[in-house]
Amino acid sequence: MSRLLGQGGIRKMRTLLDAPVQYHLPLGEDPVAMNDLLGQRLSLRYSGRIECVACGRETRKSFNQGYCYPCFRDLAECDMCIVRPETCHFHLGTCREPEWAQAHCMQPHVVYIANSSGLKVGITRETQVPTRWIDQGASQAVPVFRVRSRFHSGLIEATLKRYVSDRTDWRRMLKGSDRVADLAGKAAEIVDAARQDLEELADSHAGLDWEVLSEPVTEITFPVIEYPVKVQSFSLDKADTVSGVLQGIKGQYLIMDGGVINMRKFAGYEIGLYA
Repeated sequence: MSRLLGQGGIRKMRTLLDAPVQYHLPLGEDPVAMNDLLGQRLSLRYSGRIECVACGRETRKSFNQGYCYPCFRDLAECDMCIVRPETCHFHLGTCREPEWAQAHCMQPHVVYIANSSGLKVGITRETQVPTRWIDQGASQAVPVFRVRSRFHSGLIEATLKRYVSDRTDWRRMLKGSDRVADLAGKAAEIVDAARQDLEELADSHAGLDWEVLSEPVTEITFPVIEYPVKVQSFSLDKADTVSGVLQGIKGQYLIMDGGVINMRKFAGYEIGLYA
């Protein structure tokens, strides 16, 4: 007989950097300790109900990982500049929510080089280190610059991505990834190759400056018993029940013996989790 472990709307799994990373899935009042469930058969049973992660209203369709359409349309956290921070328009006075931007975007950010499905450049608010790296499934990461705002970090990222990818291949990431022997050295090579472009960037943007960081590489291990050879994804939009033996957790994905599911993608979906 199946046992109910938790019930409620899905939210992004909470993480703690440890060896391996510790995961908790918020469902209802008590987060579920997911690491304890490795090797067990689980079922996620979707009720058909979706609640907006911002306003809580029921919605028939989810936008941008859990928002109803009005929130997707109106909230600053759903604006295009969140995906492309170099397009920030706060300084033009057209930000959807200036107070939200002050608290989230006009704060110190870091530009980093990580190894997820391969080398990539990324940015995150300084307070989100190392959470952002874990959520991307990075096995290694090292910060290279600290700047004053998300906009400035986006400008630098856009420059560095001429020399290294800014994307993660999620399928390759979920198959496991080889660690780079000298990630700090690779990061230094990328920055050196982009040096002239960075100097030109600083000259063309008044007030843009950065602090060069010299920090150790963060090594991240994930709770995985076995990586999949072939990655197939589950979707709660196509099947109201997802079942399988939990073989691992990486990024925001549950890895089961029959497929993987991105829990962050289905934020707001009401489920029951059974073992």
